[in-house]
Amino acid sequence: MVFRSSLLLASACFLSLSLHAQNTPPTTPDPMIKKMVEDVSAKNLEDDIRKLVSFGTRHTLSDTKDKKRGIGASRNWVEQEFKKYSKASGNRLKVTQDTFTIKPDGRRINKPVVMANVMATLPGTDPNDTRVFIVSGHIDSRVSDVMNATADAPGANDDGSGTVAVMELARIMSQQKYPATIIFVAVQGEEQGLYGSTHLAQRAKKEGWNLTAMLNNDIVGNSTGRDPEIKDAKHLRVFSEGVPAAETPDEAKVRRVLSSENDSPSRQLARYTSLACKQYVDGHEVVVEYRPDRFLRGGDHTPFNQQGFTAVRFTEMNEDFTHQHQDLRTENNIKYGDLPEGVDYQYLRKNTGVNLATLASLALAPSSPENVGVLTANLTNRTELKWDAPKVGEKPAGYYVLMRETNAPQWQQKFYVTDTKADLPHSKDNFIFGVVSVDAEGHESLPVIPKPVR
Repeated sequence: MVFRSSLLLASACFLSLSLHAQNTPPTTPDPMIKKMVEDVSAKNLEDDIRKLVSFGTRHTLSDTKDKKRGIGASRNWVEQEFKKYSKASGNRLKVTQDTFTIKPDGRRINKPVVMANVMATLPGTDPNDTRVFIVSGHIDSRVSDVMNATADAPGANDDGSGTVAVMELARIMSQQKYPATIIFVAVQGEEQGLYGSTHLAQRAKKEGWNLTAMLNNDIVGNSTGRDPEIKDAKHLRVFSEGVPAAETPDEAKVRRVLSSENDSPSRQLARYTSLACKQYVDGHEVVVEYRPDRFLRGGDHTPFNQQGFTAVRFTEMNEDFTHQHQDLRTENNIKYGDLPEGVDYQYLRKNTGVNLATLASLALAPSSPENVGVLTANLTNRTELKWDAPKVGEKPAGYYVLMRETNAPQWQQKFYVTDTKADLPHSKDNFIFGVVSVDAEGHESLPVIPKPVR
């Protein structure tokens, strides 16, 4: 394997030199993105979590009229914070509460409930770029009894951490311009059945949004797990579906023929977050989990997957279940409850930085290439690829052809081309390929896996 990898590296270096290497975009980090990641403030994250906790409970069925307690007060506060960020950025953010009504469901909704997703939209600057990116956390909280809407439910980490991460992203990223649109959203109703994210995903589908990627942050602030106790402040899990939930019969047929279940769009997004982390968040690492979520569990990215969108979930490395879905109490010298003291704010700062690096890199990059195919008419040990330039947004400066061995979890090599085709001296039998668009500054799109064409 060492010998084979050496040959792969040598041939890749030769090929990259032969394919317009003199015009290759820079691979160094974008200074603007680097600066934004450095601007993420642990103090802001802590202050915002403590403010969310001060509302007592944020249960979806809690009071919506009280100005100091309940889901209504907390929603209004997040909305006002978004408006402050908008004013500071020259009114770039468009802030709304997207309301909707849920009828009793016989499970976790026992009365008609008016819910609201608090949204801050940063419109793209390119009128020809219709892409939309969403980053979310859920604002609601709960205790042991999922129907208890009156007890104190601090929800500092689940999911105060995700909510304040989204707020900090909006604060920082609204100071810059991007060709594509970014939506920062605190969704409601996750604990009662993913209602807020389901409403938003269905809306995106119905209105025909060109939703390119959705990042869900849920439980991203605790670095110490319990049972067993494991402290890990250097890793962040990113979950992604393998077989797409909305896969068509024709797509399933191609997947089975190619065994490409590890190369779904959401899996490509997860890989992308890993590379963004390495490039911009020092001393931190993304662990790409080959599951749609934790074992037999789900989150707010799930409805987006079900609607056919590319979506992933960010979650801390080791959860502490004494702090999740727990009444506030002390038993056997163990303190239960999701309190602010259970959050590692420096760890949350780094995880927020991973989100920022991913979002900014994607929103600044060109759209992905279209109709990517691998030619199969000839029996050959070479690989011939072709594709079309994206029709949305700016024209790419060029393209990278990505390559990895079939058993490799991450992309191993990439070759730069300025044409919309490539002829590689590597066999499609032994390697998996992808194609990305890249601009002159080095911002890369999500990869597209080629389909067989004759």
